[in-house]
Amino acid sequence: MTTKRLLDTQTPPDRGFLIQMIPPRRDRAYAELLAAELNHLARGAGLEVVGSRLLSDRRVLPSTYLGTGTVEELAAELKELDVAVVVFNNPLTAVQQRNLELRLNSKVVDRTGLILEIFAARARTREGRLQVELASLLYQQSRLVRSWTHLERQRGGFGMRGGPGETQIEVDRRLLRDRVHALKKMLEQVERTRTLQRQSRREVPLFTVALVGYTNAGKSTLFNRLSGASVEAVDRLFATLDPTLRQVILPGGGRIILGDTVGFIRDLPHQLVAAFRATLEEVLEADLLLHVVDLSDPEWPEQEAAVLEVLRELLRERGQTVAQWPMLTLFNKTDQVTTPGLLDRLLSRPHSHLISARTGEGMPALLAALEEEANRNSPCYRLALPATAGALLARLCREGLVLERQESEEKIVLTVSLPAPVAGRLRKELLPFVIL
Repeated sequence: MTTKRLLDTQTPPDRGFLIQMIPPRRDRAYAELLAAELNHLARGAGLEVVGSRLLSDRRVLPSTYLGTGTVEELAAELKELDVAVVVFNNPLTAVQQRNLELRLNSKVVDRTGLILEIFAARARTREGRLQVELASLLYQQSRLVRSWTHLERQRGGFGMRGGPGETQIEVDRRLLRDRVHALKKMLEQVERTRTLQRQSRREVPLFTVALVGYTNAGKSTLFNRLSGASVEAVDRLFATLDPTLRQVILPGGGRIILGDTVGFIRDLPHQLVAAFRATLEEVLEADLLLHVVDLSDPEWPEQEAAVLEVLRELLRERGQTVAQWPMLTLFNKTDQVTTPGLLDRLLSRPHSHLISARTGEGMPALLAALEEEANRNSPCYRLALPATAGALLARLCREGLVLERQESEEKIVLTVSLPAPVAGRLRKELLPFVIL
């Protein structure tokens, strides 16, 4: 049976009901924070949230996840509220999802399914759509049985073939495998294209910086603040799915490349990590990571840890660790902090900056830090160029970082930091003008 997508802007929003389990060894307050995040996700998926429940998961049933009495109570409440979609903030097996739908008489979606719905609606580029489709198919592979419970599945004949239901399921599985294979091939081509693009950027090497962080931490707002771009920056989870690259002019006149990437979330579904690997490669190819942390969220320490865990997973495959990766932590939304002494404590953390992307607080110090990082491993040259060497001067400003500049009518004296590949290409041109 075909069901309407959650994110359907052409029809009135479905009425949704949220189920949050209280995790073992955690208190109710922590579960309420998780429930608030689930509420944000559900509203981001276009649901009209009309109710929610906090439940204990001390007794999880393999058939319906929840106990029989709890299911009956929920069914009565959902009927009274006219609920169309029930969202569980935890994984459900295909059997549990199917049985709950039958007993609750509502569509049932787990956390992974909800995030996939959001991604499907937000993807704008061809690459993004391919990645979301692949993630959705990987998620559906174990759930095909839900679509064919009305067909005969008993083995018949002489044991050489199954019944019609089993045949149909096998056909669907084969079609699904074929489509997954085709999508992976297309995404491999996307990855090759991205690799070529990165190689072309290396030919005119600029220091590259990637923004990472929990979803809705303010990365796109910071991206716009630093680059002058107009990337959509709204109070909405997963507002950015497709990576965007822009130039940023540093105080000394040099340039870097800044990338805005998809936000992470705790318990990010493995299907999404696998499908978005080509996009996340942009993060791993950066010279520096800016980890944006939302201080206005009470759960910011756990969100920070969740982002680092995703990075660990990505880097593990390359034989690297997070500790080896150059990173600055940007504690964002300082204008919304009310916890006494928090900012003072964070100031002592190494490689950290306090900022507000919305108000611009901390931007000068951040830009100075980016300039320092960009120059850290680049050789510097002190040159005396004739006033007529405008083309060479323009190239130095375009491909390097001018640290100091003095002009007169006859010559231009400057100190410039050049990436090693650029210095190698310009060596013969620069030698006559080098001040020893």
